[in-house]
Amino acid sequence: MTGNPVNCTVKSPVALQIGDVVSDSFHPGVYITDIVLGEPVNIQEISFKNYYTAYLTVRVLKKEVGSEEAPAKWVTCLRNHCLMANPHTEEGSQDYFSLYRQQMLMQPDNVTTVRLILRQPSSVWLNFNLEEIKIYPVMNEDSERDVPSWLSSITPAEEPLDMNGLPDPDAVSSSIQQMWALTEIMQSSQSSASIGRFDVDGCYDINLLSYT
Repeated sequence: MTGNPVNCTVKSPVALQIGDVVSDSFHPGVYITDIVLGEPVNIQEISFKNYYTAYLTVRVLKKEVGSEEAPAKWVTCLRNHCLMANPHTEEGSQDYFSLYRQQMLMQPDNVTTVRLILRQPSSVWLNFNLEEIKIYPVMNEDSERDVPSWLSSITPAEEPLDMNGLPDPDAVSSSIQQMWALTEIMQSSQSSASIGRFDVDGCYDINLLSYT
């Protein structure tokens, strides 16, 4: 992702657990991590490194545009997004992920807080979390920063090629056809009879003979 991530504060995960947290020996299956943004942001991307989290739900606290007095509302942008193909195996457990606004159920605009709900139903792993969390804002639509330089330099397919200095292709094609026709005529008019080196009308010319 091009551009710089927004300034934010990632709070420590809070475990959701039923029963006495001190006495119960089993591990919680759900953690909640809140990310507080310095100012309202239109989110383009959320990137992170997984650490044994199987499923992720993303909720955002957003303000209504044009209504300063209305209270901010929590909305769900992504629900139970799979990060591990199988919660009991290693696949995807420590991969990097990026979530884009095009994947989300609601447009994450004017967001002040992002809430990540992490689930791991497997008891195989002692801990699970998300690391290196970064949030990127929407870039200006007119900006070319999101377009790779190599892509912008490609000649469009509909743009005609520069033919200055090259011969007319139609004239070249016509000349080749004429040369081919002349070759065919010459080959067909050649005699199949063999002519001797000094044979003239079936006789030898005395002047063509050499004496040794």
